[in-house]
Amino acid sequence: MNTLATAVLAASGKSALATVAFVVVGVALVGGLIWAFRLGARIRSREPAPPRPEEQPRMPASGPVRESHGTREPNEMPRSQNGERLTPHELRPTGSREGDDRSRPRWN
Repeated sequence: MNTLATAVLAASGKSALATVAFVVVGVALVGGLIWAFRLGARIRSREPAPPRPEEQPRMPASGPVRESHGTREPNEMPRSQNGERLTPHELRPTGSREGDDRSRPRWN
């Protein structure tokens, strides 16, 4: 566009209408944000308060729970009797079982 066309558009009422529309949309957005903030604050005020320090979880009287060490051995896939595929209910419930050796392998 050349400068003459720009000057004609600026002088016309279309730019004033666009400015008014821009301001109206801006005011609507700000109003929507204020409404959403107040709604969130109202919902937050109805929620229970965070637990007080005396309501926090405590360590058991017997002391901290220790972790158990061990190894797990894989279960072998069972063979079917008639050569067909096994269905899920025919398989064992877990993918591994506890091993006999309870020591943990270590790197040298």
